[in-house]
Amino acid sequence: MIVPRKALQQNTVASHYDDLDQFYRDIWGEHVHHGLWLTGRENPQQAVEQLVVHVAQRAAVAQGDRVCDVGCGYGGTSRILAHEYGAEVTALTISPAQHKYASEKEPDQSNPVYLLRDWCENQLPPASFDVVISIESSEHMPDKAAFFAEVSRVLRPGGRFVVCAWLARSGARAWEIDHLLEPICREGRLPGMGTAEEYHQFARDAGLNPTGFDDLSRQVKRTWPLCAWRMIKGLIREPAYRRFLFVEKSPDRIFALTVFRIWMAYRTGSMQYGILTALKPAEIEAGCSPVAYNALRGS
Repeated sequence: MIVPRKALQQNTVASHYDDLDQFYRDIWGEHVHHGLWLTGRENPQQAVEQLVVHVAQRAAVAQGDRVCDVGCGYGGTSRILAHEYGAEVTALTISPAQHKYASEKEPDQSNPVYLLRDWCENQLPPASFDVVISIESSEHMPDKAAFFAEVSRVLRPGGRFVVCAWLARSGARAWEIDHLLEPICREGRLPGMGTAEEYHQFARDAGLNPTGFDDLSRQVKRTWPLCAWRMIKGLIREPAYRRFLFVEKSPDRIFALTVFRIWMAYRTGSMQYGILTALKPAEIEAGCSPVAYNALRGS
């Protein structure tokens, strides 16, 4: 696990997204996540929506499924799952700015339901969802084991889980950690960046059975030169960008540099983009803790 050398303060993730709200919506739009280029001919909007479709397919989302979207951002994914797949979606974010935008996007709609809530203290009933998805939110969780444990707790027996994650290369070299991965964690407000192997183990420890893993690093890395170009255009055209980066004293303005670090981390293979799928075994009873389940099965 790659962790920042300086521990992040409490609420730093929420303040990061609130502070950069304008920039995230300008640069990423409603989908604050990578795009997925399968043919290479997709435009950026098609690419980000294609990632949502890929996740929905991996999770086998169907009409009437109860879906929990962990770290929903501005609600773009949640709205697709609700309107195009017919799922009943509960979406969580810890950013007041994101929650406000998502809640006001469709004020007359009751699906999705948006909650301003910390996932690790989500207060959702056990065994209440058929599907849990997390698109690039687990990186921001200070306790990865608790993140996976809550997924297992709220999933019904037989429920499906899909997590898209920024991952560190296993056995990353010292220079990759010092100049790319650790600064990305610190500047991007990531309490820890795990490896694919660690994510598999977190899932197993939570009583989930990993069923698949996609390394989509090559198919998503085009996201970052696009973001860098949009940011450069913003600096040229928008005085607000220049004020934020060169005049105001926000601790989050360093993320402008992080965009280029992430681009380089993908180019060198230091960072990977993985999608892990897992099932909650049908024999887990509602309310049975992952620890108790693992003890029963002798793991």
